[in-house]
Amino acid sequence: MKIAVIGRTEILYDTAELLAEKGHEIKLIITAKEAPEYTRTADDFEKLAGRLNARFLYTPKISAPENIEFIRNCGPIDIAVSVNYSSVISSEATSLFPYGILNAHGGDLPRYRGNACQAWAIINGEEKIGLCIHKMKGGELDNGDIIEKKYMPIDINTKVGKCYSWMAEEIPGMFASAVKKLETDKNYIMEKQSEKPEDALRCYPRCPDDGRVDWEKSNIEALRLINASSEPYAGAFCEFNGKIMRIWRARLFADNEKYCAMCGQIASIDKTSGAIIVICGDGKLQLDEVEFDGTRGKPAGFIKSIRERLK
Repeated sequence: MKIAVIGRTEILYDTAELLAEKGHEIKLIITAKEAPEYTRTADDFEKLAGRLNARFLYTPKISAPENIEFIRNCGPIDIAVSVNYSSVISSEATSLFPYGILNAHGGDLPRYRGNACQAWAIINGEEKIGLCIHKMKGGELDNGDIIEKKYMPIDINTKVGKCYSWMAEEIPGMFASAVKKLETDKNYIMEKQSEKPEDALRCYPRCPDDGRVDWEKSNIEALRLINASSEPYAGAFCEFNGKIMRIWRARLFADNEKYCAMCGQIASIDKTSGAIIVICGDGKLQLDEVEFDGTRGKPAGFIKSIRERLK
């Protein structure tokens, strides 16, 4: 099939290469400015377009009239695949492709729509992460018929980076499978999305400041936030001695101690393992790896006394 590639991320880059390897013709690549955590840039996509002899368009607004005209002038294109494009794509743009635009979405549709769905699922204590390939509905967010769907089980210790790695491994192959199914049967649908508003959960973007740990929360809530904010993102953080301390690895800690303490209190320091135990609003949390003053290491390398407190 003749395919357009729309969006950003190394996942989309790998998808374009796989589709080309499988004999499809990549006719057009459309991208926009990459996010800080992406390992493939707009320049990489431009070079890929040159290598695949595809047209290239750099724009954050695919639906602008001049860009619609540009796509039309690229000749007939059967279908498009999209990952993390920077804006909602209009129905005028989706109608340019007879088989539609396929979008990869890292959320269990229709429940998790929008941004940072993996992080929100971890924060919300879900037991699985959904991954869908669906047909776009022009002008709507993460709506449209589902062509492929997979799940990854998660638990209290799952970090968002593990979810992202799983998606990076699965998405290219899922796109290839979806394209093949539609090439065989243009009307193929695995699952129709519910149109009931109560079935959808709109997930809004998360910012680096959202990673601030509130020690008055339970140890479970604190750990979920730490894992949801971990790499490739900026990391959960708190304050220690008036400076930012980022928390990269932590786990729940349970003992039978009865205590009186303020939240954020250092309960103990293990000089052998380098871990520290912190009092939360409900329960305790063990911190195993932090970053402070530009150095990443064991918390005990920075915190020397139980008279210290995290804020």
